[in-house]
Amino acid sequence: MAGPIFTIRKIMSDPIYRKEVLRLAADATGAGTLPRADGTASAHNPACADKVTMAVTMEAGRITAIAYQTQACILAQASASILGGTAVGQNAGGLAALEGKVRMMLEGGATPDDTWRAFDGVGEIRGRHTCVLLPILALREALEAAEKS
Repeated sequence: MAGPIFTIRKIMSDPIYRKEVLRLAADATGAGTLPRADGTASAHNPACADKVTMAVTMEAGRITAIAYQTQACILAQASASILGGTAVGQNAGGLAALEGKVRMMLEGGATPDDTWRAFDGVGEIRGRHTCVLLPILALREALEAAEKS
């Protein structure tokens, strides 16, 4: 019978749950809420029930603050944490470029930067691509909402 110890060992030996991914998720850089967000949006993955909500404040078309909340797997949490630490100063064009680079990385291309190397091995599991992309999609929608307001 498989008990909790077996399950933990199995998860820890899975190559997509690398130490870097676990660290990013645990750091949760940017997690929280923004009381006066200019734009807020959620993205949902119906295949696994992951949900990420992103909130941003903007000035002159650039992100000045970001916060997020997740009810999601470690991969989505880690991706959100990367954005939480790097999105300030970005504009819609920069975010679109990042999304393209992350999609290419998941298809076997180069990583956008060293931080995204944490997801090495995820590209081989197509069903997990959405987990990594979900925070980017939510952030893109939050930017669009901010631009409309």
